[in-house]
Amino acid sequence: MKSDIEIAQEAQMKPIMEIARSLDIPEDEVELYGNYKAKISLKAFDRLKNKPDGKLILVTAINPTPAGEGKSTTTVGLGMALNKLGKKALIALREPSLGPCFGVKGGAAGGGYAQIVPMEDINLHFTGDFHAITTTHNLLAAMLDNSIQQGNPLNIDSRQIVLRRVLDMNDRALRKIVIGLGGRTEGVPRENGFDITVASEVMACLCLASDLMDLKKRFARIVVAYTYDGKPVTAYDLEAEGAMAMLMKDAIKPNLVQTLEHTPVFVHGGPFANIAHGCNSIMATKLGLKLADYVVTEAGFGADLGAEKFYDLKCRFAGLNPAVTVIVTTVRALKMHGGQPKADLTTVNMDSLDKGIKNLEKHIENVAKFGVPAVIAINAFPTDTEQELAFVRRRCEELGAEVALSEVWAKGSAGGEELAAKVLNSIENRPSNFKFLYETEAPLKDKISKIATEIYGANGVLFTKEAENAIQKYTNLGYGNLPICMAKTQYSLSDDPTKLGRPTDFDINVREVRLSAGAGFLVVITGAIMTMPGLPKRPAACNMDIDENGKISGLF
Repeated sequence: MKSDIEIAQEAQMKPIMEIARSLDIPEDEVELYGNYKAKISLKAFDRLKNKPDGKLILVTAINPTPAGEGKSTTTVGLGMALNKLGKKALIALREPSLGPCFGVKGGAAGGGYAQIVPMEDINLHFTGDFHAITTTHNLLAAMLDNSIQQGNPLNIDSRQIVLRRVLDMNDRALRKIVIGLGGRTEGVPRENGFDITVASEVMACLCLASDLMDLKKRFARIVVAYTYDGKPVTAYDLEAEGAMAMLMKDAIKPNLVQTLEHTPVFVHGGPFANIAHGCNSIMATKLGLKLADYVVTEAGFGADLGAEKFYDLKCRFAGLNPAVTVIVTTVRALKMHGGQPKADLTTVNMDSLDKGIKNLEKHIENVAKFGVPAVIAINAFPTDTEQELAFVRRRCEELGAEVALSEVWAKGSAGGEELAAKVLNSIENRPSNFKFLYETEAPLKDKISKIATEIYGANGVLFTKEAENAIQKYTNLGYGNLPICMAKTQYSLSDDPTKLGRPTDFDINVREVRLSAGAGFLVVITGAIMTMPGLPKRPAACNMDIDENGKISGLF
């Protein structure tokens, strides 16, 4: 069996200008990054602003397991299958982070014969967007510390600095650090730390901005610290937003690539769904809706995280109305959720499958809470039996969800035709009545509790004293009407990664609440979730190499 990278390296890509022409994008709106990557000029938005929107299809999944679910692979395969059925479809994905690429999770370019290419470029430096985000964020951090060093004219309390630095790498040693050592000329000593770039508020601002000037306004609102008398200090106070927006002048433009079968793909922005809002940029999605009849996009991890944030954050800010949601599952993953060991997943065990399918059932129920029809994609593995597949189909149909077998990993678009047909049928015959889970005017604790109890199935929420104080502080400062971005383990509906399936009788533990005033939400940190991951005992990087001809190996 060929690896993903071997399949990708054998691909016969079309020049990206051909892909742009298939979307009727003129040459003067295409900014080439070599032969197979391009950015689309912001001029395209003005040209297309009065064109009707296509239909928006969200792909999400059950809670991920080491058995694999294949959400990105399904997203790519579905987009290709819609084109194969004669529809004008486009795919909108996030950019992969280097952290998981070199760690354990892998990239986000699909797999098998449902990939986006050039795979190596997309998973590595791509068009430099993440470098721009990292630099922009750290410019703000440098200007903050410089203001304190140069006489502290803003009266900043160095004990109340909330801006951390960022790096697009898993590096646990940087979670907590001390800066400014070495004497008076080296800065003011204080504790600080790093988050991974995908958790940066600059990343969130990029993905939620409607244009460059909106991005600059969001940057201006970022709260970096508080004064000695408790007033927020912003990037605007530091006079940083102009330079920050300047650094992002190219990164804000959506990136255009293609699938193995030449379906157009926008890959833009990359926040994680367990610690950020987990969706590609609003600009890429909205541009796609003007250029195609169907846009297939994804939200990170399970529907409890990615889909909830897609609905309550991205759709709320952008005015999007999803037509249908695809929930990806596998027989193997459901058996793991039912307690079957990974080494034994090829064994038929209907008891484990029966227990594990309750995880999928909860996600189907959750999607229904938002008024969006669901189609279940069973991502097929060769070890799946007819008995197991029939069981999953029957249980999904009993809950009112359409079900389709997806074989896009092995067969490309041909393996996704049943799924594409079910998605089209759902759009045609089951209209979406999309609604939000909560209204932003509700008190902060009520909004958090509603997500915890209705989406996760928790009994309630336990707040640390620090979290209680932060909620009161943000409410007093006028931020109480912001929506909520939950940071929680992706592996469980609870905040305990070991509780698989559909856990009951648990509470969600909120240990910290962070303000992202520029992005426009509050980040609620639960359980033991980290905003700077670490590398595993043997990182994926150990298996990667490049030869004298520049050929890469070991990248998935």
